[in-house]
Amino acid sequence: MNFSLPKTKRIGIDLGTANTLVYVVGEGIVLNEPTVVAVTAEENHVVAVGREAKDMLGRTPGNVTALRPLRDGVVADYTITEAMLSYFIDKVCGRTRFLKPEVMVCIPSGVTQVERRAVLDATMSAGAKVAYLIDEPLAAAIGAKIPIAQAAGHMIVNIGGGSTESAVISLGGVVVHSSVRVAGNKIDESVASYIKKKFNLLIGETTAETIKIQIGNAVPVENAKKEYKTMEVRGRDTITGLPRTVILDELQINEAIKPALLEIVKGVKEVLEQCPPELASDIIDKGIVMSGGTSLLTNFDKLMTQMTGVPCHIAEDALLCVARGTGVAMENIELYKRSINRK
Repeated sequence: MNFSLPKTKRIGIDLGTANTLVYVVGEGIVLNEPTVVAVTAEENHVVAVGREAKDMLGRTPGNVTALRPLRDGVVADYTITEAMLSYFIDKVCGRTRFLKPEVMVCIPSGVTQVERRAVLDATMSAGAKVAYLIDEPLAAAIGAKIPIAQAAGHMIVNIGGGSTESAVISLGGVVVHSSVRVAGNKIDESVASYIKKKFNLLIGETTAETIKIQIGNAVPVENAKKEYKTMEVRGRDTITGLPRTVILDELQINEAIKPALLEIVKGVKEVLEQCPPELASDIIDKGIVMSGGTSLLTNFDKLMTQMTGVPCHIAEDALLCVARGTGVAMENIELYKRSINRK
C-alpha cells in the first residue's frame, strides 16, 4: 500500500493595509479579506477577523474594538497582526497541520529593517516553517506580467490602501524606488474631513470609502450641461448632533481628494527624476503600469499621464497583481532569490 506524504503548502500573502490576499501555489488566489481585526477591550482576545470584523467598524459595543493592525503599509500592532496571520494560515491550511507551510509576505519597499523583522517574526509565530519577504513593487510587476528579467526599464506604481510604491525595475531588481505613505485610506480621510468642514457632517470611514468609489473622479470633465454624478450621504450633524442627509457631486469630491492625489503623483515624479537616462527612455516607450485598488479611481491614469507626461495604463486585475506576483515568486523562488529576505 502506497502512502504519499502530504506536501508542504507554499503560500504567498499580500499583507495590505486595506485588504489581505492569500495565494496558494498550485491553486491561485484563495482568500481576499479586509485587513481588520475585532478584539475585546479587556483581554485583547480576537473576536473576528476579515470581512466579519470590517462589518463591525464604527458599529461595535464598548467592550469590543474593530481595528486595522497595519497602518500606512507597516505593522502597527504586532500581536494582533500575528493573530490575523495565524487565522489566515489556519483558514488556508486547516487547523490541524501535519506540515508547517512556507510563507512569503509582501511588504512596502520603503520599510525599515526593524519593520521587516517585525513582519518576519509575526509570520514565524503565526505558524510558518520558513518566512520570506518580497518588496511590493517587484511583486506587483511580476503579477502585472511585466518581463522584469529583461535589460530594459519598466516602471510600476502600486497604489494600495496605506502606501504608494513607485519603482523602476530592470534585470529582475529594483533600480530606483519611492514609497509615499499616502494612498486609498488618506483619500478616504480627505473625503471625511472635507464633508465635516464644508457641511458640518460627520461620516464614518466605510461611508467615505463608498463615496470615493461611487463618485470619486481624478479629472472631472467640465461640461456645459453641468451633469455631474451625485450621491446622497447620511451622517451626524456636528452642531445639532442629529442625523442629517446632504447631496454631494463629483466636483466637490475632486476638490477634497486633489491634494492627496497630487502627493501620490509627486512620489512618482521623484522616481522619474532619479531614473538613469537609458531606463528613462525605455519608460517613455513602454509607459507606466499602475496597479493596486486605488489605481482604479476614475480617470486616475489620465491625471498621472497629464502630470508626468508619460503614458500610463492600468494593469489587468489591478487589485490582484501583488498577491499573484507574490505567489509566482514563491513558485519560482530560485529565480528571485536575490530580491528576497528569508528567515
